Amino acid sequence: MTPNKLVSPVIRISQEERDASARATHLEAATRKFLVTTNERKQMSTKTNFKRIALVAVAALGMGVLSSVPSQATFLQTTTVTTVAGIATKANSDSVTSGGSVTINYLTNTTDSVVVSSVISSMPASAATPRLMLSFGDTVGSTAAVGSPTSAAASGVMAYGESVTTTAAGGGAFITAPAAGGRVQVKLLAHLDTSVARTTGTYTFTIVATPWTGVTAGTPITASLDIVVAALDSESKVASSGTSTAYLSTTASDSAATSDSVPSVLATVSSTNTPRAYIYINLKNASGAAVKESITLTTTVGTIGTSSAAGKSVVVAYTGPDSYNIYSDGTAGTATITVKSTSVTFANKTVVFYAATPTTITLTPLFTTVGVSTTNAFLATAKDANGAVWGGSLAVYSDTLGTISDTGTACSAALVATKGYHVCSVTGVVGGKAKVTVRNSTLAVVSAPLELTVTNNPIASVKLSWDKASYAPGEKAYLFVDTLDSAGNPTAGGNITNLFDTGGITLSSAAGNGSDTLTSTTVFTTTSMANASLGTATTPRAIYTVYMPAAGATVKASATGGTGVALAGRVAVSASATVTDSGAAALAAVSALATTVASLKTLITTLTNLVLKIQKKVKA
Repeated sequence: MTPNKLVSPVIRISQEERDASARATHLEAATRKFLVTTNERKQMSTKTNFKRIALVAVAALGMGVLSSVPSQATFLQTTTVTTVAGIATKANSDSVTSGGSVTINYLTNTTDSVVVSSVISSMPASAATPRLMLSFGDTVGSTAAVGSPTSAAASGVMAYGESVTTTAAGGGAFITAPAAGGRVQVKLLAHLDTSVARTTGTYTFTIVATPWTGVTAGTPITASLDIVVAALDSESKVASSGTSTAYLSTTASDSAATSDSVPSVLATVSSTNTPRAYIYINLKNASGAAVKESITLTTTVGTIGTSSAAGKSVVVAYTGPDSYNIYSDGTAGTATITVKSTSVTFANKTVVFYAATPTTITLTPLFTTVGVSTTNAFLATAKDANGAVWGGSLAVYSDTLGTISDTGTACSAALVATKGYHVCSVTGVVGGKAKVTVRNSTLAVVSAPLELTVTNNPIASVKLSWDKASYAPGEKAYLFVDTLDSAGNPTAGGNITNLFDTGGITLSSAAGNGSDTLTSTTVFTTTSMANASLGTATTPRAIYTVYMPAAGATVKASATGGTGVALAGRVAVSASATVTDSGAAALAAVSALATTVASLKTLITTLTNLVLKIQKKVKA
C-alpha cells in the first residue's frame, strides 16, 4: 500500500509542473507575438509617416510653385461673365429690380481690376438707342473684401443703388479687388435708361469684361444680355376672358346686360329684319381697353350672324361693342349657341325655339278664392310637342261670366323668358263659383278647367296661429294671420286697411333680429303659392317671419280687430308657442332620471327583504 501512497504526490507535482510549463510556454508565445505585432505596427506607422511627409512636401512644393508666379500675372482663374435677361415695359419707370443682371467672377491675390462696359448689338426697328445702366447689386460669393464697383469718373466707390452708364464710347464700371487678393464676385443690376423712349421688342447688349493686371489689359470676355420691352397692358391687342363679355338678350345693343336671358321664341321663319334674339359682345384686353378680334358664332337650331351674313356657323367682323342676330328657321327645339373670339371662348348660350302651336297648357292656382276685383289667380305653362316652353299668346275664358267676367282676357307674357310660364288674372263680379280655362290664340288647345270661388263677404273675424307649437331658442318661426267671413270661410286676399287696432300685433317676449315688423294696422294677405314664402297653399293669409327669443319662454302673439273687421269681430285674439330652453330640458331630464333611480332603489330594497325572509323560512 505504501508505493501507492508515494505515487499520488508525484502525479500531482508532475501535473502542476506541466501546468506551469504550459503557462510559461503560452506566456512566451504571447510575448513574442506581441513584440512582433508591435514591431510591425511601428514599421507600418513609419511607412505612413513617410507617406504623409511626402504628401506635405508635394503640397508645399506645389504651393511654392503657385506662390512663385510673378506679381504681374496674378489672375488665378479665368474671369467669367454671367448674364440674366431682364424684362421691362414701355412705361419708362422700371427700377433696377425689373431689369437683368451681370455677374463678374474672378480669383486674384493682388490688386487687379475688371473693366465692364457694354455695346448695343440689336434693338427693335425705329427704336431710339438707349443706354444700359449698371447699379451695384451684391457681392455674394466673395471671400475677399467688398469688391465694390467704382465709377468710371473720379467720384470714387459706387454706393448701393448708384448707377453708372455704359456706352460704346468706353464708359463703364471698374471692379477692383483688395490688396490681399481672394475671390471677387460682383453682381451688377442692369436696366435701360429711363430717359429714352422705348419700343416694344428685344434690346440686346454685348457685355465686355476686360481683366487688368496693373497697366496690362487681358483678353476681353464677352456675354450677351437681353432686355425685353413688353407692351403696356393698355396697348395689348389680345382680348381677355376676365374683362370681355358676351350676353344673350332679347334687346338689340343691350349694353346694360349683366347676365344671359333664356329666350323662348317662335320657331317660324323670321326675316332678316326681325331677329328673335341677340348676342351682345364687348371685347376688352386685360386692362379694360377695347380690342378687335374676329368673332365665330355657331348655333345648333336656327341661324346666327348679321342681316347680311347668317348661318349655322359664321365668322363675323368685330368693329366694337355690337349685337349679332339670332333668327328662327322653322325648326323647333333648344339651340346651343357658342360664341368665341380669336382669344376668348365664352360660356354657351341657350335659346328655346317653340312650335307654332302648343300641345299642352297646364294651370297652377295661386288663389282658389278671389274677390270682386282683378286678381292674378294662376299660372299657365304651355309646352309644344318637343316639351319646350311655348311663349305664344294665351287667354282666359270663364264658363260663368256673371261670376267671373273674363272672356279672351290675355295672360301676361312678361315672365315667360325667365320663369317658363304666363301669369293669368281673373275679374270677380259677385260671390259664387266659376270655372276658367286657358286657350291659345287659335282656340285649338284648351287647358283643363280650374274652379275658383269669388267672395265679397266682409271680414267677420281674425285668427292668429303659429306654424309650430314649440321652437328651439332663436329658431325661425312663421306667424299666420287669417281673415274669415261669418261662415268661417277665407275672405279674398289683398290689402286690408285697419285690420288691427292701434299697435298691430304684440309679442309677450321680444323677437330676435331679422324678424318682420308686426305693429302695422294694415295687412296684406296673399297665398304661400303666390309669394313662395311657405309651401303651396292657395288660401289668402298674411305671413310674418319671427325669430324666437334666445331663452326658454312662452311667446304669446296678441292683437285686437280694427275697423276693417265687422263690429262683432273687433275683439282680442292671440296665439301662443313654447320656446324650449335646452338647459331647462336637460335639468328636467336629470330630475326625471333621479326619480327613476330612487324608484329602482326602493324596488331593490323590497326585493332584498323578500329574499331574506324566504331564506329564513327555508332554514327553519
